[in-house]
Amino acid sequence: MSVFTPLTRSQLEIFLAPYGLGALRDFQGIAAGTENSNFFISLEQGEFVLTLVERGPVQDLPFFVELLDTLHDANLPVPYALQTTDGLALRELAGKPALLQPRLSGKHIQTPNSQHCAQVGDLLGHLHTATRQRILERKTDRGLDWMLEEGAKLISHLTGEAAALLGAALTEIGQQKARILALPRANLHGDLFRDNVLFEGTHLTGVIDFYNACAGPMLYDLAITLNDWCSEEDGSLDAPRARALLAAYATFRPFTPVEAELWPVMLRVACVRFWLSRLIAAEAFAGLDVLIHDPAVFQHRLAMRQTVRVGLPLSL
Repeated sequence: MSVFTPLTRSQLEIFLAPYGLGALRDFQGIAAGTENSNFFISLEQGEFVLTLVERGPVQDLPFFVELLDTLHDANLPVPYALQTTDGLALRELAGKPALLQPRLSGKHIQTPNSQHCAQVGDLLGHLHTATRQRILERKTDRGLDWMLEEGAKLISHLTGEAAALLGAALTEIGQQKARILALPRANLHGDLFRDNVLFEGTHLTGVIDFYNACAGPMLYDLAITLNDWCSEEDGSLDAPRARALLAAYATFRPFTPVEAELWPVMLRVACVRFWLSRLIAAEAFAGLDVLIHDPAVFQHRLAMRQTVRVGLPLSL
């Protein structure tokens, strides 16, 4: 179970009392997390999620609180931070920064169809539109420089085709870095995978886990999202799902010619980011009872993105 900091009932009761939400009925650790400790919390007045932030600088947490408030005000289904009766949203528990948020309804979709993907595209377009005119600045700690640095270290751990594939991708990132950073910007979710979106049937009810959110090129966020929601088991793109997602997103803003040109590059960059982070996690948590996602998934996706046949819709 990926709960890095276990909690006792008495710890929770003391922490939760200032919210004025009634007595603690039940709590349960959430096994799906790979970076933070998360718990389902049942109180007399409703269902909530408690997050202990295990990774990342504490000084960034006010950014996450403000971003979620901004998105909540824009009517996006996000788990904004609840405040105590004294007006505190960011607190500490067991020596870790802690946030209590509403538990959103719905379930994760493991096998999305085009309708699911269209709603995800709509959500991402709404998110970027809500922040584009007033971007909250935060630099990602897993950006292009991180990819180049960590990739140079990890390539020695690979052999044959995998090493060649990563080497070519790192060369491309170095060559295209300046052009990528000049693309149109907004606040990004940064991790909009299937396990961070909730549905009831085909109706999208929530988006969670904003701890990779940052400011950056909107096209990068779109590439991260499409690589997960529209990939087949072998890593190839499913064209109908990809076109549905892109068409829904494009109703919020027109793509630029440079974005269209860099789209295949950005899909590859997004693969590199998660291939590397999964390789690092696999080495760091080897032998521990922690959920580790398979790095090979993004190796295969990167191999399949050497040719991209689904382009951006420049006009609808």
